[in-house]
Amino acid sequence: MKKHIPNMITCCNLISGCIATYYAFLGLPLMVLLWIVVGAIFDFFDGMTARLLHVSSPIGKELDSLADDITFGFAPSALIFYELQVIDYPSFLESLRGVLPYSAFVMAAFSALRLAKFNLDERQALGFIGLPTPANALFWTSLIAGGGQFIVSFGWAMPCILLMAGLSSWLLVSEIPMFALKFKHWGWKGNEVKYVFLLSCIPLLLIFRISAFAVIIAWYVVLSIYVNFKNKR
Repeated sequence: MKKHIPNMITCCNLISGCIATYYAFLGLPLMVLLWIVVGAIFDFFDGMTARLLHVSSPIGKELDSLADDITFGFAPSALIFYELQVIDYPSFLESLRGVLPYSAFVMAAFSALRLAKFNLDERQALGFIGLPTPANALFWTSLIAGGGQFIVSFGWAMPCILLMAGLSSWLLVSEIPMFALKFKHWGWKGNEVKYVFLLSCIPLLLIFRISAFAVIIAWYVVLSIYVNFKNKR
């Protein structure tokens, strides 16, 4: 029975993603955000449980990627799909309203590709290469949940969303190193970037509230790019 516990937790992640997708098609971004956060919690504990119980398996690894693509790939793509159906379009793009929303699902495909690369890439033991799928999902659901009214009324929101979705899809599979919140020790030296990031999240959460995840993930990407540039210098 012990060997099945991590996979059961992973399945809870997958179910959370299915529920999030259901609410995405209903156009309820706050519920989508809630269930993606629930899925992220299950995603955190399935790996931890597997390590604690010493029951890691190839099946668990594949199941984890499938669950992650549903929760962090398909669910946010479904929310973008819904948003692209209801927002205002510039007049010259109005004739494409019935087609363009489907482009949102390209991000789900890039999420799957990113997860497949992660499973095979041995460079990502202590950090990430490219934007992690949970971070991308939290960015989009928080952005839409927090700024929904503005997005719907903004005339150029549609092309902005398409451009941002293309950018985030590229970031998912990019070769940009991004730091992970993994600590070998609790001292300041060697963990400066992680502590600066975590401390800066506190005022961002207080100021932006529901939209805070979107701002925090954007800050995480910018900080990772800056650290990578500095290290190369």
